[in-house]
Parts: sequence; structure tokens; C-alpha cells
Amino acid sequence: QVQLVESGGGLVQAGGSLRLSCAASVRTFSTYSMAWFRQAPGEEREFVAGISRSGGTTVYADSEKGRLTISRDNANYTVYLQMNSLKPEDTAVYYCAASPTYYPPRGIVDVGSWGQGTQVTVSS
Repeated sequence: QVQLVESGGGLVQAGGSLRLSCAASVRTFSTYSMAWFRQAPGEEREFVAGISRSGGTTVYADSEKGRLTISRDNANYTVYLQMNSLKPEDTAVYYCAASPTYYPPRGIVDVGSWGQGTQVTVSS
């Protein structure tokens, strides 16, 4: 199990930007692929973006391409999600996820560890 702590959520106006961070507690951070999921009220948790162990491969949900950038800093055990041009429909709790696989998890069943989530609210 990897302990994950998200930060950076908050309230932002439509069109604004936020940068989410997720700090991991393990020195073996580079052996985990990482991902961000989100869950809006009344909705299922869904994949947003993922990054491989080395950071060389990134994947995004089709609906988010062009607005999001996932990155990682293996030296500091942290993964980031830069979100631009935010829309009210981006309002959700955003969760950081870790998997021992090389390629990032895209399904909930592929996730080994979850963070507690950080709330993102986009006002119109």
C-alpha cells in the first residue's frame, strides 16, 4: 500500500486553472504508475489522466485531451495534474491513484492505492 495525499483543489471560476499535487509516502515511488480519477456527485468515479513509472508515457480521457497535463517528479515522490480552461462540469472530487503496473491504471479495479481526494469546484 502506498499512502497518497492530494492537495491543490479549491474554488475557481470557469476558464481558470488549477494544479493538483499528490505526494506519495514511499521511496519506491518510481516503481508505481500513477493516475488521476474524479467523481462528481451522483456519478461513478472516472479516469482522467495517467502516467507511467518513468513519466515517458501519458494517457488522458478523450474528453480531457488538450486541457490537462499530468506529470511526475520521481525525486520528490509527487505527481501533478495541471488543469486549464476549467468548466463547471469539471466539478468533482479528484483522486490520486497508484498501481504497481508499468502503464497507468485506467480502470478502478487496476488501482492499488487511493488518496483521500481533493475537491475541485468550478463556478460559472
